[in-house]
Amino acid sequence: MIAKHWKIILLNLMKWKGLMTMNKYILTLLMLPLGLSSFAQANISPAKPQDKKTIVMGAKLHVGNGKVIENSYLIFDKGKITGVGDATVARIDMTGSTVIHANEKHIYPGFIAPTTNLGLIEISSVKATLDYNEIGDFNPHIRALVAYNTDSKVPATVRSNGVLMAQITPQGGTISGSSSVVQLDAWNWEDAAIKKDDAMHLNWPVTPKFRNTGNRPVVSADVLKERTQNLLNALDQFFAEAKAYAETDKPAVTNTRFAAMKHLFDGSQRLFITAAGEKDIIAAVKFAKKYGITPVIVGGDEAYLITSFLKENNIAIIVNEPHNLPDSDDSDVNMPYKNPGVLANAGLDVVMGMHSYWQLRNLPFMAGTIAAWGLDKEKALQTITLNTAKVLGIDKTAGSLEIGKDATFFISAGDALDMKTNKVEQAFIQGRDINLDNLHKQLDKKFSDKYNAGKK
Repeated sequence: MIAKHWKIILLNLMKWKGLMTMNKYILTLLMLPLGLSSFAQANISPAKPQDKKTIVMGAKLHVGNGKVIENSYLIFDKGKITGVGDATVARIDMTGSTVIHANEKHIYPGFIAPTTNLGLIEISSVKATLDYNEIGDFNPHIRALVAYNTDSKVPATVRSNGVLMAQITPQGGTISGSSSVVQLDAWNWEDAAIKKDDAMHLNWPVTPKFRNTGNRPVVSADVLKERTQNLLNALDQFFAEAKAYAETDKPAVTNTRFAAMKHLFDGSQRLFITAAGEKDIIAAVKFAKKYGITPVIVGGDEAYLITSFLKENNIAIIVNEPHNLPDSDDSDVNMPYKNPGVLANAGLDVVMGMHSYWQLRNLPFMAGTIAAWGLDKEKALQTITLNTAKVLGIDKTAGSLEIGKDATFFISAGDALDMKTNKVEQAFIQGRDINLDNLHKQLDKKFSDKYNAGKK
């Protein structure tokens, strides 16, 4: 009703000014937010804090560290796990507790999505909803957390498949900025934050493979290599100056970009470097080591070729989703499926990542895919639970179902890594029983009701 009145006011105003024809595009832009709001789902309020001890009984519990308890109990109070174990041998006092019977169901730690622009983009074709990158090559002072939109309609859809936490990450440029880890049920970014500014993100400069730019003159390979080398030189100089700035007690001139890099050098912030090729990964690791930093490699399409080098340097890998074509024409066509298993079986910490926000609901099924291509099922689960928590620096409170950690988990009717059986029936974030409704479910119900209307 409010949107309707505003449309009438805008139409009358433009008629009064005599601008209806020549300003139809202005009118469209003014009315766009109203049009978008008409398609918005009903608001889903964040859950209230846990106010009563709760016990979940009888489920098959996947701890997240490789262990499985076939007939379990899980106790949590005030948002924390206070008991977990085998229900067949334990005597549990249920007096005054809420009891959830989950026989023949599964319990999983909340899945964690790394390196995602979730909450920084709403509609990819509407520029005004894109807030994931900035102009320029070096933007370490950019903080993704303050741009995170808790009113986005997307997080509710990924929660329904068990993804309850995410690393909100900026993109673009060479140094994109800092990410933060959030839980996906909050009123604002302050409430959502689990770990602020956990990592700085760097896109390793790579010489483009394709030089033909349509009607523009073809750029020679030598020119492209020179551009890449110039960018690498600038990156090296930027890091050197930032380190010198960090080691200065009272800089004469404040530099916000250099100041944002300080925690990289004191070890309280990690460096995530996006690199795919074998040579690029090696160069990126050596570059970081030069400044006393042990990086995390994001992408790592050819990481399987250098497992010994990565293990020697204690490098964790955030692999891309396996449902992709190989990065190189010479690679095995099935390498994207096998790469995580090869890396994990070589003793590396492997984490499953996704390219964009719209794919995140499929995160558990990507883990299921790599389980079918050479990786133990519970180890595949670790790539979206405990391994991710360790890489993001939140493993003391998340990633596995252990006493003292946050009660962030969900109950599924079946195997959560299988698209056919993943059915999240109840989910908790820090002990709060969250609402699992979302826009997709609402639309499904709406049109199911529509086409079932009148049927006997």
